[in-house]
Amino acid sequence: MPISTSEAGAPASSDAPSAAGGPETAAIRRRALELGFDAVGFADPADIGAAGERLAAFIARGWHGDMGWLAERAAVRGAPKLLWPEAASAIVVAANYGPRRERAGNRLLDRLRRPHLANISIYAQGRDYHKVLKKRLRRLGRWLADEHGADCRLFVDTAPVMEKPLAQMAGLGWIGKHTNLVSRNFGSWLFLGVLMTTLDLAPAKAAADRCGRCRACLDVCPTDAFPAPYRLDARRCISYLTIEHKGHIPREFRRAIGNRIFGCDDCLAVCPWNKFARMAADAELRPRRDLEGPALAEFAALDDDAFRDRFAGTAVKRTGRDRFVRNVMIALGNSGERAVAPLLAQRLGDASPLVRAMAVWALGRLLDRAAFERLRRRHLPHESDGNVRDEWAAPG
Repeated sequence: MPISTSEAGAPASSDAPSAAGGPETAAIRRRALELGFDAVGFADPADIGAAGERLAAFIARGWHGDMGWLAERAAVRGAPKLLWPEAASAIVVAANYGPRRERAGNRLLDRLRRPHLANISIYAQGRDYHKVLKKRLRRLGRWLADEHGADCRLFVDTAPVMEKPLAQMAGLGWIGKHTNLVSRNFGSWLFLGVLMTTLDLAPAKAAADRCGRCRACLDVCPTDAFPAPYRLDARRCISYLTIEHKGHIPREFRRAIGNRIFGCDDCLAVCPWNKFARMAADAELRPRRDLEGPALAEFAALDDDAFRDRFAGTAVKRTGRDRFVRNVMIALGNSGERAVAPLLAQRLGDASPLVRAMAVWALGRLLDRAAFERLRRRHLPHESDGNVRDEWAAPG
């Protein structure tokens, strides 16, 4: 799942989604749908509720971990008008990336039964959504300029804009207890983009919170990343750990990672509102078949060129080869497959200490003490990285 950084808390209590507005909003909605978006809403960029305050509290607690970029422009994130004072309205668009139903319904069970397969978050299995949504938003912005003479600026995770609170205010859904947007029509599977404009448009009615007493998303989390409903400690989140975290993944989370090598969908997949979800109609956003359940062993020996070739055009490429293979080492260690030990042993000489350290940890999980000790005697004398040396000292 894409990391949630909204910390928006419980959404507003008004009823969900409204088709407020006049001829202008109706025409914009039609054009956006023609361009391939699945939902469109309108919000006042000066109104994101208490999201800014909750973001400040999130950062003050240190829950953002390595994501220093969140703290750097927190004030602007909490007040979108500071980013562009001339903006009168925010057009919020959403694109459905729902998986095939058989994958959505059985995903968690499949993972338990087949730990030798790689688990890549659904959002990253198709074409990089940044590219897809930006292209369409540019077309929408050009149309808006031609039709109404309005200035526009577009945002898809490229500036300090809190898309989820704006989507909530635009009536597209509510921010659930897992801190991600939930839609009555698409469940948890939506990409968001924002087009700010100088055109004054009537805002929609904010969506109501419909989570009720359900806490399925909180209870399923493998690492207990939710201190409370609507609160996320990203430092414990598998999506953060496998994508955003640049260093060594703390030992306490490695077993819980299982075979997740890029992101985690657990809290999204169990949401009951997914019963209304549908598979993405857009071929660009549908999962690539070769990424839905590849063998972990396929990725163990990837060098930088092979990594770039395999994940060209996807969001996976953004994390870089070293962090990705680091994650693969952990997953192989959790696979229980001793036959992969030679693949892990090859990575003991990897140029990246991130990879070497997790190869040591994985071998400590799979090999008996004598076999591990033989490798230790061979490699430890030549190891210069302190973190890797520590892994040799405390296997598995």
